[in-house]
Amino acid sequence: MGVMLRALIFDVDGTLAETERDGHRIAFNWSFAEAGLDWNWSSELYGELLAVSGGKERIRYYLDRYRPDFQTSLQPPIDLDTFIVNLHAAKTQHYRNLLDRGAIPLRWGVRRLIDEARNGGIRLAIATTSALPNAMALLDRTLDPAWFEVIAAGDIVPKKKPAPDIYYYVLNQMQLAPEECLVFEDSHHGLQAAAQAGLKTIVTYNNYTQTQDFSEAVLVLNHLGEPDRPFTVRAGDAGDCRYFDLALAIRLGV
Repeated sequence: MGVMLRALIFDVDGTLAETERDGHRIAFNWSFAEAGLDWNWSSELYGELLAVSGGKERIRYYLDRYRPDFQTSLQPPIDLDTFIVNLHAAKTQHYRNLLDRGAIPLRWGVRRLIDEARNGGIRLAIATTSALPNAMALLDRTLDPAWFEVIAAGDIVPKKKPAPDIYYYVLNQMQLAPEECLVFEDSHHGLQAAAQAGLKTIVTYNNYTQTQDFSEAVLVLNHLGEPDRPFTVRAGDAGDCRYFDLALAIRLGV
């Protein structure tokens, strides 16, 4: 008898919703302006910064790469670690405000598939490098955090994606084997993390990630689709399916 699919594990940013360009990027820029900084992350620059996982890590990378003299130019000098933490906290609040206004909807097919999984007795989990308050803000606004057995986010593990730590954590918490789960990601880093943990992965790419390497994915789609809005298959075998449903998940997961 084959292995049964028991759980679906979702990344958050870019996978559940298009949060990056019109959510996190905007919130970062608002927090910079609020702090009196002349920084502005354009869509193009933010695409580069997304290669770095984690918001605080992204700020530090930006300083190292584009503002190497920032700290030394300040009088008196500041505690850079505390500065980054506080700046990121302000950004998180701006992001929550965007969500509260309903500015960031779920991607096509996400809610439908999650509802099917819940009705079909499939367990659900979150595995994201996004800060926990950000992940919770999106779930509170668009779904229900109580539907997810495990919500693994932010700094809960030592190393962020593309390291597999977050997925090992989720598997351990759920007491499941990798072959009993199916992962949904949107980026090469996320796919790497899942693949290193032995997990089969569906990729739904977006404008920022569409040119990345998804050769390790089971299926690569532009989105999960709806009955009246079919997906486009870039790689993998979706049979004659026009949208991603629980039946397809079960077929791909075994």
